[in-house]
Amino acid sequence: MRIAVGLAVALSLVSARAEPLPRTILFLDEDTPIYPWFRQMSEAFYATIKTETANPPFVFIENLGIDAYDTADYFNTVRSHFREKYRNKAIGVIISNASRYLPFTLRLRDELWPGIPVVLAGIQERRAARLSLPSNVTGFTFRHQLQDIVATADALIPGLKRIVLAGSRIKQGGWRQDFLDDLPDVRARFEVIDLTGLSMVELRQRLTELPGDSAVVYVGFSTDVTGEHYLPVEANQLVAEAANRPTFGDSETYIGTGTVGGLVVSPGGIGRVAARFALRILDGENAADIPITNSEEILRPIFDWRQLQRWGISENRLPVGSEVRFRSPTAWEQYRWQILLISTVLVLQSLLIAGLFYEHRRRRQAEVEASRRMAELAHMNRSAAVGQMSASIAHEIQQPLAAIVMNAGAGLRWLGKDTPNVEEAAHALKRIVGNGNRASQVIEAVRAMFKKEISDRTLVDINDAIREVLTLLHIELDQHEVLTKATLKEGLPRVMADRVQLQQVIFNLVTNAIEAMSSTAADSRVLRLRSEASETGECIVAIEDSGPGIEPETLKRMFEPFFTSKSKGMGMGLSICRSIVEAHGGRLSAASAKPRGAIFEIVLPLPQ
Repeated sequence: MRIAVGLAVALSLVSARAEPLPRTILFLDEDTPIYPWFRQMSEAFYATIKTETANPPFVFIENLGIDAYDTADYFNTVRSHFREKYRNKAIGVIISNASRYLPFTLRLRDELWPGIPVVLAGIQERRAARLSLPSNVTGFTFRHQLQDIVATADALIPGLKRIVLAGSRIKQGGWRQDFLDDLPDVRARFEVIDLTGLSMVELRQRLTELPGDSAVVYVGFSTDVTGEHYLPVEANQLVAEAANRPTFGDSETYIGTGTVGGLVVSPGGIGRVAARFALRILDGENAADIPITNSEEILRPIFDWRQLQRWGISENRLPVGSEVRFRSPTAWEQYRWQILLISTVLVLQSLLIAGLFYEHRRRRQAEVEASRRMAELAHMNRSAAVGQMSASIAHEIQQPLAAIVMNAGAGLRWLGKDTPNVEEAAHALKRIVGNGNRASQVIEAVRAMFKKEISDRTLVDINDAIREVLTLLHIELDQHEVLTKATLKEGLPRVMADRVQLQQVIFNLVTNAIEAMSSTAADSRVLRLRSEASETGECIVAIEDSGPGIEPETLKRMFEPFFTSKSKGMGMGLSICRSIVEAHGGRLSAASAKPRGAIFEIVLPLPQ
């Protein structure tokens, strides 16, 4: 009979298990929802449920609050409440993180939801080893020992000799009850200063006087001896702020409230692993076939960068793979793209500036070279005129030399008489001196015209410069039967110029005018020169001939280098003349005169 009953029960369980479980989860938390531990765990649980399945189950969450409401009939109250609340709710899986009150949650399961699979969400491995679990219960554990916290403090603090325990007194049955078994091992290596079981006021006072070779291990604080209640996270902040030595803890929720960090228990990790266990069962796995295993995802090396800086702890001492939180981002991390953009702009600007400096230097070198070449061309141009002026030079020199010879002969004759006429001889000698000076002036003027030297600008009387050029060319003008008419305004302000270069321009333009009139009838060859001051404060010199004029096409190109309308010309004269005038800040232009001929106009600025 018993065999038949057992077989029937077994068959009924197999039949029931063959049916798909309702896609609902009941999450039972032993505490109240105000704890940061529960918030982090539930948020991670929900996130995993939503992201790791295409068909997320519905989740019920109940906070049992056993510590806060623990009375003799509290279980009966909860059971009655849940019986009514979930009368019409089918439950597929129960998740329980009630590590301290596991019998409470298992009894609820057996009386309200018999046979429903249970997942134990994160129980200390040594506590789990002492449990005798019923069937259809699975879950995962994590390592939780005092030695891990002490080892972290020892690795980060050189010369550590003392471990200070701060918080509520560690009790059997509490969440850290296994720390009592770890104390002998810790005492064998360090001096242990036990500050547990004190009031918060006294504890904070004692923490301000710790030796320099010590570290604080926070073991949780909820109710002090005066009966005042604290959230463990709030108490951790009070402890860490008062301590004159670094504080270490065992929970991720303490990171950011003063704890340096360490190998801490992650409630988020517990939530994620619990969600995966629940999904496996809802997807068809049997809870009895899933062994209770240790999860390495629960313990994580996490540290607070601000506390590392506060206590001068180098990050090189942290365990490999550590997560450092609250790190102040560097300027590079905050403004990487802005820095790259600004750096790129600065580099481009630097390259542009360097390029401009390089081009400016090349331009200056080119200008100096061009100026030097222009001076050489101007000198060549003047030298080329030597042949044309040979007759004028010979005539200019021949006249004073002939006068000198004649006056010398006359003087000798006056002195050779029986009664020497000294007065007449003296007059002859004076005439000799005058003609000698005239010959010297002619030579100096010609030498100045054709010598090669660096430009030396001085104040120049433009009318004197014109007269000197006409004096040099008067034989050339006579030979070509050119009538010269010069209208030079007296009292013109002097111009700042190189006298030789300015005379070269006038010389070239007058020579060109003489050549242009060679095909004109002798009685019609008229050269007009005019000087005046403009209303805009400029000096104007105009040179006009009565030749055939300038063809329009020639007028457009006549100042271009190497352009010439002469059969034997080099095409550089007018180009050099314009360059010289422009170098003096002026302008040189040409136009056809009326009724015939051409007119060249030099415009030079007057000094301010």
